[in-house]
Amino acid sequence: MGKYFGTDGIRGVAFEKLDAALAFKLGQGLKHATDINDIIIGFDTRLSSPMLAYMIAAGALSGGAHVKFAGVCSTPMVAYYSKEKKIIGVMVTASHNPYTDNGIKVFNKGFKTTEQEEAILETFLDSPKYNIKPFGNFEYAKDFKETYLKIYDQFKIGKSNFKIAYDSANGANYQIAKELFDKYAKGSVQIGNEPDGLNINKECGSTHMDMIQSFVKDNNFDIGFSFDGDGDRLLVCDSERIYDGDEIIYIISAYLKKKGLLNKNHVVLTKMSNPGILKALKEQGITYSLTDVGDKYVSLELTSNDYTIGGENSGHIIMRHLLHTGDGLLVAMVLLSIMAEEKKTIFDLRSDITLFPYELINIKGVDKSILETKDMQDFLKYTKENLGEDSLLLVRPSGTESLIRVTVSHQNQQIMKQTILSIVSKIKSIGSENNG
Repeated sequence: MGKYFGTDGIRGVAFEKLDAALAFKLGQGLKHATDINDIIIGFDTRLSSPMLAYMIAAGALSGGAHVKFAGVCSTPMVAYYSKEKKIIGVMVTASHNPYTDNGIKVFNKGFKTTEQEEAILETFLDSPKYNIKPFGNFEYAKDFKETYLKIYDQFKIGKSNFKIAYDSANGANYQIAKELFDKYAKGSVQIGNEPDGLNINKECGSTHMDMIQSFVKDNNFDIGFSFDGDGDRLLVCDSERIYDGDEIIYIISAYLKKKGLLNKNHVVLTKMSNPGILKALKEQGITYSLTDVGDKYVSLELTSNDYTIGGENSGHIIMRHLLHTGDGLLVAMVLLSIMAEEKKTIFDLRSDITLFPYELINIKGVDKSILETKDMQDFLKYTKENLGEDSLLLVRPSGTESLIRVTVSHQNQQIMKQTILSIVSKIKSIGSENNG
């Protein structure tokens, strides 16, 4: 990670780390980092997003670039338009974070910027160049939505008779989601669709699944879809349980394999995937590879090996046969199509999976560098060996927040619980020693 760019672009507290000056300087650097003269800019519904988006546009224009403005839209819409038009894409969003945070994601012809491109952008952030060139042109992107909607012409979406609710997290996809659900699932009900600049992800969306699940249960719906603030993730629920990204990938990949559409009969997951999912995939004759956590690692593995589908259990799922980046809304439509064709509920479609006990704990207020100490590395190696092969142990620093994430999964609930508590205790103990 660079000084400003983390695993998913730039992110920080709005009006503090992410202020107007930073946005302007980033805009000035876009053309120099990519050697591309045209830019599409979109943003989510948080209070600070329009200011940052317009300042990025101002910086880009002052550098001689041409800017198209998309307004409020989802991240995948920007990424897709950027790829189709072979231009730079910029999305102002902090995804699932609260409204007080914000972020900037940059795409080069639809794909996230490389480390080299980000390094060039960072030189502009540290040493801005104020040689104002002839201004570029500014316009609103009139063909933006129509370009995105063409994705849905690539496959047949069956009309759904299921009772459906969906939660747009008061975020970026609340408008486009309504348009598509109204078209393909008439009678569906939308919540989290009244953004006011302050309520994005607030007790709603995929980080607060109790909202959609309570709505589904109280109103006797068959299924609920929940998106995050920028629309690139999806989690699903019925009245009884929540279905994560790994389960969704299993359902879609099993269907694609049956149709002969799963290239190499292989999927890409991350090292955080539940071992029960991996066992179920093997039983379906589907192989898998596990990447580091982060959609850019999943995307790299998919594109490098020409695989069809992959993603994270957080709900960020890439279906390369339809779209090159994660899109929660597109995944929801694919799931509805499968349910309609198979005439099965989502519970029926994942009935072959037996999930292992699984827990994730976030530890705040501890120096991330303690994970690099020999004492900690030896302890984790010993712990992993004791857990055995059919298990999961992942301890990693967050790329976007100041915390350490500890994840453990094992067939035995008691062993899983004892293991994760011992790791958390060890991290806090070493952290206390270092602070002392």
